[in-house]
Amino acid sequence: MTETLVDTGFQQIDVNGLTFRCRLDGREGAPWMVFSNSLLTNLSLWDAQVAAFGDRFRILRYDQRGHGGTTVPPGPASLDQLTEDAAALMRHFGISGAVFVGVSMGAATAFYMAARHPDLVKAVVASDGQSRTVPGGVQAWQERIDFARQNGMAAFADATLKRWFAPAALEANGPAIPRVHEMVLNTPEGGFVACAQALQSYDIHGALPGLRQPALLIAGEKDGAMPKTMQELAGIIPDASYVEIPGAGHLPCIEEPEAFNAAMRRFLEQKVTPAT
Repeated sequence: MTETLVDTGFQQIDVNGLTFRCRLDGREGAPWMVFSNSLLTNLSLWDAQVAAFGDRFRILRYDQRGHGGTTVPPGPASLDQLTEDAAALMRHFGISGAVFVGVSMGAATAFYMAARHPDLVKAVVASDGQSRTVPGGVQAWQERIDFARQNGMAAFADATLKRWFAPAALEANGPAIPRVHEMVLNTPEGGFVACAQALQSYDIHGALPGLRQPALLIAGEKDGAMPKTMQELAGIIPDASYVEIPGAGHLPCIEEPEAFNAAMRRFLEQKVTPAT
């Protein structure tokens, strides 16, 4: 069979009162895969995954509200809104039964999507994210919001890289470092603030034992307490597995894409019928 790879470029889609920048790639007629970015990044975060899986999946990427090319919302965001944004975009493109992949804020979005819209999501890949705001999270996020407002996104970008990457990775200055720095630097302050406020108050933890979808939970080895957190969440979700990416920090999908893609590929082969 001759495969038709489809690259429709960027599209501007109006849903939920905002204009979202989206991109479709991959093989026409193949099963769907949807990618959701983290706070302070955009859909280009997933370039390596599109390259790896575009031959077997039709892929939707989008910039979360206030990020990349998507409109900055007029006020604070919530995880409920982030979830309904993803659901509305999927319905716009006629997507159901997708593999939903998210990192950090996108991982929280993935958990919400699996719980709230099981018709749209048949499998979850969640990386370096949480199912609820941790104790002390309200104040921690407020301090970051205040820092960005007082010092600007350039200073905030430098501080963010120190949280997201291990010292050795920063010193090595691999290709992921300047790419992520540019994404953070170019995130509108209002978009960061709106979504940081969403992360100050959310909780989908109680729904995890009821998830029906198979799930792969991934964490970067150097991402603080995240490996322990993701491993614990994998023990709560009925059909979940956990993979740790050696040497990686908060964004293993871009820092160690080969290891990240290998983990995804094993999961898809075991749990999701591949496109043939």
